[in-house]
Amino acid sequence: MATKGTQGTRPGPGDKAPVFSAVTTTGERVKLADFRGRTLVLYFYPKDDTPGCTAQACSLRDHNAEITARGAAILGVSAQDEASHQRFTQKYNLNFPLIADTDNKVARAYGVLGSGLFGIARSFVGAYERVTFIIGPDGKVAHVIDHPDTRGHGDEVLRLL
Repeated sequence: MATKGTQGTRPGPGDKAPVFSAVTTTGERVKLADFRGRTLVLYFYPKDDTPGCTAQACSLRDHNAEITARGAAILGVSAQDEASHQRFTQKYNLNFPLIADTDNKVARAYGVLGSGLFGIARSFVGAYERVTFIIGPDGKVAHVIDHPDTRGHGDEVLRLL
């Protein structure tokens, strides 16, 4: 069930995933429709190259082959630009794309800026809540991980696939 916040509605299990179109690390435009018929692990994180975000990205990187073998793809989303994402990707050999959501459109669509004054402050600094959405092949949210274990996130995702 979706939850309301001042920055948008966060979809819940069974809800249709909000559509998006955004630019990835490589400058390629990607949209939700590109993943129709397969599972998408769409994870939002606060900032490139910080301890928790690095641990989370590396956990997903280390489990990407298993996640892919289960028919899923991974997309990371934060507010940093393509250049920041490229540095982060290269430094940690990330093997999945990151979305440069510099205008916060994807974050707003998924309600991950938070609510109240803290949510407004997040929108100004572009620091998203750490939330993962597992979107099924039918385009509906199958699972939401509200407080991922950064070091064990790959395992958390695999348990839900």
